[in-house]
Amino acid sequence: MTVRLLLADDQELIRTALAALLDLEPDFEVVAQVGRGDEVAAAAERERPDVALLDVEMPGLDGLAAAAVLAARVPDCRVVIVTTFGRAGYLRRAMEAGAVGFVVKDAPAEALADAIRRVARGERVVDPALAAATLAAGASPLTARERDVLNASRSGASVAEIAGKLFLSEGTVRNYLSAAIAKTGTQNRMEALRVADDRGWL
Repeated sequence: MTVRLLLADDQELIRTALAALLDLEPDFEVVAQVGRGDEVAAAAERERPDVALLDVEMPGLDGLAAAAVLAARVPDCRVVIVTTFGRAGYLRRAMEAGAVGFVVKDAPAEALADAIRRVARGERVVDPALAAATLAAGASPLTARERDVLNASRSGASVAEIAGKLFLSEGTVRNYLSAAIAKTGTQNRMEALRVADDRGWL
């Protein structure tokens, strides 16, 4: 059986190198490559891959959001997140989005090939150390709106700018920021953003 693969990574050099590496495997065929998260579902609908390998950080949609869209539109395609960022929060969010595999980019090539084969057979594949860290870390304490407000803070936007962007009142934005700061145990929103990023909560 040949496993048809879709690769999604915004770094072309990495994506094409990975495609070349996987094409060397006799039972793999790379049928689609995209560089944006919002191109994943359309490519999967067109090419009908068995397994999609998605990076986390991509323009358009990140890999976790793309995984959720893919699960809804092409449910037969199984998703493996392949990322530089082995963060516990990312793993939890990936599984919630419908991914069945999570592999970090510094894993050996044979480990990735094995993960793809196992996922194609219907198994779940997760790095054991990351799985243990995820269980130890617990779920993200941030609500969806607190995440939205923190993400909108990235560029140093003012409370008024965040409120305008998210269609919230300034008081509501302040409340969400205060809650996020408290939950991350930090002193200000930029520290809260850094901690939430490091833990994979955003």
